[in-house]
Amino acid sequence: MAYLDTDDGGRVYYEHHRAAKLPVVLIHGWGMSGDYWASAVEALLADGHGAIVVDHRGCGRSDRDFSDMSIDAIARDVAAIVERCDASRVALNGWSLGGAVAVAAAELLGDRVAGLILTCGASPRYVQGDGFPHGGLPEDVLGIGAAITADRPGFFRALAEGASGEGASEAMIGWVERGFLATGPRASDTLAGLATLDQRGLLASFAFPVLSIGGAKDSIADPAIAGFAANCAANGTLLTMDTGHSPQLENPSAYNEALLAFVRKLAQ
Repeated sequence: MAYLDTDDGGRVYYEHHRAAKLPVVLIHGWGMSGDYWASAVEALLADGHGAIVVDHRGCGRSDRDFSDMSIDAIARDVAAIVERCDASRVALNGWSLGGAVAVAAAELLGDRVAGLILTCGASPRYVQGDGFPHGGLPEDVLGIGAAITADRPGFFRALAEGASGEGASEAMIGWVERGFLATGPRASDTLAGLATLDQRGLLASFAFPVLSIGGAKDSIADPAIAGFAANCAANGTLLTMDTGHSPQLENPSAYNEALLAFVRKLAQ
């Protein structure tokens, strides 16, 4: 086990799976943990690529009592972990809210970034706004904290069903549900950042390749967001999979194939 000691007194858990080829930094979605990247890590290692897996503040094996739970704070943790791992060049892969973290971390890491994958990413925006008609409304996101407080088990059960995809097994839903239930009491503070997030200018400024993967049946992140992200990026590509919000869980074979194809090109 490895931990990053942050400037504000907490510890962030990460794993550094070393290999000869370009490593991929795997940044999970809100309320989850790095465990939900296990299949992708196995595929990367089998192909000779390294993997760096991070548990967000308040999630997984990281501490729960951070005063700053913002997307930007998590992005700073990711950048610091990449530096701690002495990785001179990486690909970043962010799932759901982790996509927003990955975009913010890419700005901090600069020339270290070889490419970016957004897996059903909540970037460049998650909610509707000026010039962005996709997603839900800011007040929907801001109301989630109260909904969790009112019925934590019921809220996370419904969210796990949505995140697990259409026709998911009870084993899958239960696994995802346990991840959500294990989050700290201030995790909703992180999610609230999506109500005002706008990374359009930042995403457009990146010269490196961006692969935006969307789920055609995604009920959590509007599939149109993935297409917008691909068009917003200077060097973006859209891949739409016949899945819901978690293609790496719902169809790991197809997802890993797409991930490896993209990363291999970056490593050339």
